[in-house]
Amino acid sequence: MSVVVPVYNEEDVLPLFAQRLRPVLDALGEPYEVVCVDDGSRDASPVILQRERRTWPQLRVVRLRANAGHQAAISAGLARARGAWVATLDADLQDPPEVLPDMLGAARAERVDVVYGVRNDRSTDSAFKRLTARMYYRVMRRLLGGHVPDDAGDFRLMSRATVDAVNALPEHNRVLRLVVPALGFPDTKVGYRREERAAGKTKYPLSRMIRLSVDSLTGFSVAPLRLATWFGLGGALVTGLFLAGAVVAYLSGHVIPGWTSIAVVVAGVGAVQLLCLGMLGEYVGRLYTQMQGRPAYYVAHDSLEAAAPAVAVPDDVQLGSLSSARR
Repeated sequence: MSVVVPVYNEEDVLPLFAQRLRPVLDALGEPYEVVCVDDGSRDASPVILQRERRTWPQLRVVRLRANAGHQAAISAGLARARGAWVATLDADLQDPPEVLPDMLGAARAERVDVVYGVRNDRSTDSAFKRLTARMYYRVMRRLLGGHVPDDAGDFRLMSRATVDAVNALPEHNRVLRLVVPALGFPDTKVGYRREERAAGKTKYPLSRMIRLSVDSLTGFSVAPLRLATWFGLGGALVTGLFLAGAVVAYLSGHVIPGWTSIAVVVAGVGAVQLLCLGMLGEYVGRLYTQMQGRPAYYVAHDSLEAAAPAVAVPDDVQLGSLSSARR
């Protein structure tokens, strides 16, 4: 079993995270690895991870060269995880590690490939957070279909077949909470109570939540493009009505001179045009990024590869290779 943990500036919570996760995995009685992906942390998180490795041999540290984002860090961990089952879990302890055995048991008992951790109790979140999360999942289910589970973030368990399918996808800006359900693998759910962050500050402020929503919409649905079309049709209809009214007013002699109405109409049409251009720009930007083919992240260090012993090559093989090269 592999547990992928994205880490970004989590120096305050990492010791607590290790104290809670290790007993849970040790109690499983099965081989496991914990792949902590350091997403370009600027605090002491890399140092703490290396210190934990000294006493926890199953801990594996993958360090990215620069901050690539939460979803990219998870993707980097999925690409390097080796387990037959792979779980993704944040380090802030809002999603309790103690649920992992229940998820593994549900996957085996029901013979499914994906187990979603569903937050059936979000009383620790603010009212604004609960409202925006409810709106996000409702919109995603409306646009993408009922396969998107409610209140299921990035706490999930996946089979090797599911992870291989995710890794084979060519897209870079993945939103995994939508990618995994879209694959259509058999799934089930395990509910849990979402806890408060154990320590440190949140890494998902309002700006990142908005960015995630935009990526979700533009990456999985053409509804914004259709919305732009409807805006255009609606604007044309309103403009036609306005022109008809202006003609009637002119013929009846009730024309009132002034620029207010014209300014309002021009401003309204301009706002709709800019909104439609912005939507088109999001899609064009995605196409441009995809055509460039640049990786979403760059791995600087993997403790597993650094610790791998060098393979001894016999002298006769080396000499044979050298003579073949000369010929």
